[in-house]
Amino acid sequence: MTTKISTLSLAVLLSLSGCSDAKQVEQTKDVKSVADTKTVEVVAKSGIDLWPALTPAIAKDVELEAKITALVSKMTVEQKVAQMIQPEIRDITVEDMRKYGFGSYLNGGGAYPNNDKHATPADWIALAETLYQASVDDSIDGINIPTMWGTDAVHGHNNVIGATLFPHNIGLGAANNPKLIEQIAAITAKEVMVTGIDWVFAPTVAVVQDDRWGRSYEGYSEDPSIVRDYSFAIVEGLQGAVNGDFLSDQRVLSTVKHFIGDGGTEKGIDQGDNIASEQTLVDVHAQGYVGGLNAGAQSVMASFNSWHGEKNHGNKYLLTDVLKDRMGFDGFVVGDWNGHGQIPGCTNESCAQAANAGLDIFMVPTAAWKPLFENTVAQVNSGEISQARLDDAVSRILRVKLRAGLFDKPSPANRPLSGKTELIGQASHRDVARQAVRESLVLLKNNQNVLPISPKLTVLVAGDAADNIGKQSGGWTITWQGTDNKNADFPGATSIYSGIEQVVKQAGGQAILSATGELTEQQKPDVAIVVFGEEPYAEGNGDIDNLEYQRGDKRDLALLKQLKAQGIPVVSVFISGRPMWVNAEFNASDAFVAAWLPGSEGQGIADVLFTDADGKIKHDFGGKLSFSWPATPQQTTVNVPLETASAEAKAQYKPLIPFGYGLNYQSDTSSKIVLDNLSEDNLSAEQTTSDLALFERAVKSPWSMYIANSSERQGLSSSVAQNSALTIRTMDRVVQEDARFVSFNGSEEGVVGLISNFPRDFRAYSNSDSALTLSIKTTASLQKPLWLGMACEGDCRKQIDIAQQVNSKLGEWQSISVSLACFASEPMDFGKITMPFYIATSDKVDVSFSDVVIHTQPSDNTIQCKE
Repeated sequence: MTTKISTLSLAVLLSLSGCSDAKQVEQTKDVKSVADTKTVEVVAKSGIDLWPALTPAIAKDVELEAKITALVSKMTVEQKVAQMIQPEIRDITVEDMRKYGFGSYLNGGGAYPNNDKHATPADWIALAETLYQASVDDSIDGINIPTMWGTDAVHGHNNVIGATLFPHNIGLGAANNPKLIEQIAAITAKEVMVTGIDWVFAPTVAVVQDDRWGRSYEGYSEDPSIVRDYSFAIVEGLQGAVNGDFLSDQRVLSTVKHFIGDGGTEKGIDQGDNIASEQTLVDVHAQGYVGGLNAGAQSVMASFNSWHGEKNHGNKYLLTDVLKDRMGFDGFVVGDWNGHGQIPGCTNESCAQAANAGLDIFMVPTAAWKPLFENTVAQVNSGEISQARLDDAVSRILRVKLRAGLFDKPSPANRPLSGKTELIGQASHRDVARQAVRESLVLLKNNQNVLPISPKLTVLVAGDAADNIGKQSGGWTITWQGTDNKNADFPGATSIYSGIEQVVKQAGGQAILSATGELTEQQKPDVAIVVFGEEPYAEGNGDIDNLEYQRGDKRDLALLKQLKAQGIPVVSVFISGRPMWVNAEFNASDAFVAAWLPGSEGQGIADVLFTDADGKIKHDFGGKLSFSWPATPQQTTVNVPLETASAEAKAQYKPLIPFGYGLNYQSDTSSKIVLDNLSEDNLSAEQTTSDLALFERAVKSPWSMYIANSSERQGLSSSVAQNSALTIRTMDRVVQEDARFVSFNGSEEGVVGLISNFPRDFRAYSNSDSALTLSIKTTASLQKPLWLGMACEGDCRKQIDIAQQVNSKLGEWQSISVSLACFASEPMDFGKITMPFYIATSDKVDVSFSDVVIHTQPSDNTIQCKE
């Protein structure tokens, strides 16, 4: 068939058809007249043909390839495998590096030189230099290939005290300015290089489809075209242009991540399953890779998620057939934080499947690196991993190192930018971050033109985010989750309040800071700016089950209403990592600004909210929503349709506020969406829930089974395990291994349960009549309590004794159902469940169990635990 296509779809088709020049794709934006009239023959494709056939951005260098071949031919199996091992700085010593010669190493979120959160740039450089020198010391391992250090610099060099922190990606997406993104990336590269680091784990190019995902703020947009353009820009900013200063001494290696589909998992569950069609995987989730690879990205990180149930770390079709062969990627694929260990049949210590699928570097940030090294060597020697696959992985690693000049550059402490601490958070860098804050702000409501504000007025600044740099910066900020930070941890940074205070004082006005909004009679302000929003979080911990803001604890809404009741005009500045259902907060606000997570330069907000002293606008709002805003708490997957979407899909797109919306100071009434008197019904109580299987035939993701005694807890990696209190093994009840048999020995309390790496949101279940149900059997009468319990983050837990019920039917399977209300007393927090089920006893007894499910329609004999 033939069809006319618009400018956007022409750009997408060019990228999908193998256009290797991303600038050519960019130029399509300027040829609207051509795009509007040209017809393109669209040929139906399937399988591998759906994917773009890209030409590598860097032409093959015959001389460089000869060097790689010569070097690989001299290496032993042990030396080659060492190039594939990436340990973490907390788990290796300098002697380990000297002995093994790891190809790379990393610092994860919250890891610092000397385990010191306040490590100085000199401390970072010293560690980089020491490990580099150990890697090129061939006195033990017999080879001197330089190692490289990778770090999560995802919104600036965010692990380092005093660094410039830019708005998180969701805010940058609202700015829709690829040139600014390139500038931000270049600044990040410089600040990273000051500390002697070679390699950055960015950009994240997830195209977020379900805003419940705790990493939504790491996505630039729900629109793949924005993500594609930004990916190209940030890779060029980090690495330099392939026809320019590519990987010069001003640049670092980039990593396009996470391949692929991490933003499209079912229910937004981190590390979950993406069940999109292959066409959708290409059209939506692959576009960031089109942009990044066309810019010359040298590293791609595999994703934790699965695609139709198969873990990406072990998916040969995606990692090798698609990425390397079809898309022409000739750099290396690095794993994510023990992601290889999640492949069925693998552990953190052993995973030939990942290497055979196309993983080139194992990220193994625990003591598991040593058995993984030994097992991988053995697997190569046995032929389980072929010599050819090993050589291919090592060749890819060496290719990137040679392109980056690591064999020729001075050691980390002696590179041109190393130690230039004046570059860390320098004024010109902060100016760019401040510009990014201004451009990222989206004005959603401005009744009676309460904005902009004259700085000559008396201004109340309220809300717990007003003077909180950690909260305004969000996750991945000094610490992994962005928590446990104080303003003193951000030298040189500016809170939102301090930026407002500076502007108002200079003009002769008065700024009053009161987080709770409490005022004396003499302090009644002309206007209140209330800064509030989500607490910091990172991957996993940020997952929620619907988008209602402060469900069950409307303290910020109370503050807004308190001020409105006094006749004070209220301007809300909302800090969040995603759009949220805030209908009541909209209604209680005269103006509402989506500020996202602005980072260290909070004064950028004052730049836009206030006029100058003469009443002239200094900076107008320019940000536009790069994520659709939900109409209900349950509208979690509302995304602007692709141009190729059906008319039916386009008709079903009904957000509260559409993608691309944003007011400015020139907006007239006709351009505004009415956000007054919105429904404030607590729809979360009506949230549709279905039965949630935790253990049914097998343990369901994201849970894993564990056993514990009084002193330790251990995960299960085989069908039989034991500790000092119990032995557990699989058993067949209806089908193979669908139940567990536990023999408690009575020496101390033993525990068996389910656990997740991250807390999960069970509030939708706790708000209903749901019950925790399991099938259980014991042959001997219990003489001591058999506890059935749940636990939440922070070691809060609640348990009840079910021994009496179990004893009522000895020797046969029975179903026991307990209302979740039984677990609801303080301090249980159903928004942060880490263990949805465990049983524990100090009795000597054998217990079998299966089918652990949270049922939304409990049976008549459900235990109710009445007060």
